[in-house]
Amino acid sequence: MTPTEEPAAIQVMDLRVERGDTVVLPGLSCDVEAGSVTGLLGPSGSGKSTLLRAIVGVQKVAGGSVDVLGQPAGSADLRSRIGYMTQAPSVYGDLTVGENLLFFARVLQVSQAAVDRVLAEVSLEEFRGRLVNRLSGGQRARVSLAAALLAKPDLLVLDEPTVGLDPVLRRDLWELFHRLTQRGATLLVSSHVMDEADRCHTLLLLREGTLLAHATPAELRQRTGQDNLEDVFLRLIEEHA
Repeated sequence: MTPTEEPAAIQVMDLRVERGDTVVLPGLSCDVEAGSVTGLLGPSGSGKSTLLRAIVGVQKVAGGSVDVLGQPAGSADLRSRIGYMTQAPSVYGDLTVGENLLFFARVLQVSQAAVDRVLAEVSLEEFRGRLVNRLSGGQRARVSLAAALLAKPDLLVLDEPTVGLDPVLRRDLWELFHRLTQRGATLLVSSHVMDEADRCHTLLLLREGTLLAHATPAELRQRTGQDNLEDVFLRLIEEHA
């Protein structure tokens, strides 16, 4: 599966984010190809979630710029074009799965048919009537993902979407992610699990707020001479040091 040849869906230039006296992102530049599944990988604390928040326009930045789908991040016109799934489930625990999705469907002004579609896409049809606070962590994450999918967004920004899922569900979700790109969507997916890197068209490898590499898995293997992607990451860290 090859990403389409289009202008970048996301362009980040010299992005600087500070938190108190700590510099989280010291001047990061990168882009994300339209129509791709791009993996944002790195250990906890590397700045992945901060970068994602800047892209969706909810992060205060100290410098630089972020353009998304041709507009500055956070622009009002982007709200219906971006689906954002945070690490913490962003749904209401005292409502059922179906009630949550119907609520968000009304906010997004999409039909009830969209609720049926996303329930099928994340394999939650049988949980439609279940209260969210009675679901497992992985199931709650899938409800959040379903909410992000309701409006068929042009860009999906997903922060650790497969945490807590069993291998079968992880496989099914990655197959869904690739089907979404075939429909024209762009996905930026963060993870700290290196075995998911091979499921991405392109990888952004981040450590301590610094971009170590932006390349395909094959290119990274060729560059480092390593086959295992975890060893690739370790080699890149050594090179950077």
